[in-house]
Amino acid sequence: MVRFKNDDSAYVGRYLAVVADGMGGHAGGNVASASTVLDLVHLDSSVHEDEPLTVLADEIQAANSLLSELVTTSPQLSGMGTTVTALLLHEQRLALAHIGDSRAYRLKDGRFEQISIDHTFVQRLIDEGRLQPEEAEVHPHKNVLMRVLGDVDASPELDLATFDVEPGERWLLCSDGLTAVLRDSDIEGVLRGTSDLQECVDTLVELTLAGGSPDNVTVAVIEIDEDPDAGSAPATAPLSEVSSRDNVYRPTAAVAAAPPVTEDEPGPRTENTAARDDADDADSERERAQLIRQDLASRPHVLVGAASLATETGEIPIVTKRSAERRAARMLTHKADSEEQAEQQTGDSPRTGWKRWLLPAFLTVVALLLAVVVWLGYTWTQTRYYVGSYENRVAIYNGVSQTIGPIQLSHVTDVSDIPVDSLAEYHRNRVEDTLPARDLEHAGEIVSELRDTAKAVLCPPVNTDSPTAAPSPGATAAPDTEQNSACGGEQ
Repeated sequence: MVRFKNDDSAYVGRYLAVVADGMGGHAGGNVASASTVLDLVHLDSSVHEDEPLTVLADEIQAANSLLSELVTTSPQLSGMGTTVTALLLHEQRLALAHIGDSRAYRLKDGRFEQISIDHTFVQRLIDEGRLQPEEAEVHPHKNVLMRVLGDVDASPELDLATFDVEPGERWLLCSDGLTAVLRDSDIEGVLRGTSDLQECVDTLVELTLAGGSPDNVTVAVIEIDEDPDAGSAPATAPLSEVSSRDNVYRPTAAVAAAPPVTEDEPGPRTENTAARDDADDADSERERAQLIRQDLASRPHVLVGAASLATETGEIPIVTKRSAERRAARMLTHKADSEEQAEQQTGDSPRTGWKRWLLPAFLTVVALLLAVVVWLGYTWTQTRYYVGSYENRVAIYNGVSQTIGPIQLSHVTDVSDIPVDSLAEYHRNRVEDTLPARDLEHAGEIVSELRDTAKAVLCPPVNTDSPTAAPSPGATAAPDTEQNSACGGEQ
């Protein structure tokens, strides 16, 4: 009998290739892989807002968050997860993001090699030298995964790398259903010996099924071509038929998926039954699936597995609903951005005109407020007085002793005849540090007090009985003059 549910999903377009292998059994392996692949297909573009590797990693992490949201809204999906191996082409560089045990192989310059590393328990044992590669094939825990997308880890660790590409090189992405049956040498032989991509994947799938694959099998083979006229081919053309006469690199590809031949009983298809029980819900799911198909039809691509089932029939309702919601939101955002750009180009929109005068008006108001604040502040400073030093004389200043850059906030209104040097050290220091006054009259009082202090220091007591001493031959009159000035006149 053939298993009814395929947990694998894959997508290949001009610039994006991704394979996902869901886990979780009947609970939601198909939901996990389909949701993840459909969340990534919008990256199939030559233009990105950031580095392609960064964009790819961010979108996979976002897809992981969405899986956690699905589990929150549908607890029966708890424990579901999926592997992801994705390639994003940009010019002559190919970005790779990988988690799980799906694989990426490369055939370049005659060399065939596995590029990805399995995130499995046995691979860890091999890396630690505790297990030989040939022993891993029969290890009882060879299918135990250490890293996957799902509701287990909010930010799972991805393997990320970027590669230079050349025309003619081939890449193969596959789920573990292929590698569980075929050796690497078998895969290499088919990849080398088959020129037609579709024939290559068909052969690999047939060999796997003939070998009794215990799991779903999904294979995507990509070949890098020259692309001199990127985007000129019809968007609805099958990917493998797109003309290769272009001037940048792009992949041509073929994808195939098949369920394994097993004796498993077809379990109850609860999601399908629920959808068919309610005709209104079925119509709604078909409308959502139609929205997804319209979005996908805008680019040449190949979509297989659970993601194709959700898109073509709407038979995985939770995936169809969530993917349709995300696409609708993305379309609305893109439409809003396009309308805004068109308005900026035409200049006819009232909203654009409103934005045009808003900034100048705002700056004008701010400038006026700043001018008022500065004027009020300066006006206040001119009501203040202080006593300070001016050319070694005690002087009265109007304003405050601070400056704003080169602007002085005070000016001299009166200069006394009191030398600053004639003051006692304590009073001299106070004058040099400035003495604040309440008003002009108070400043005059401070000057008078300083004059009295200078008299006490410089003026000797007057003795009318003693004769005036004759000046010494070398004495000068300047000190006496300053003293007499400080004392209020000649003695």
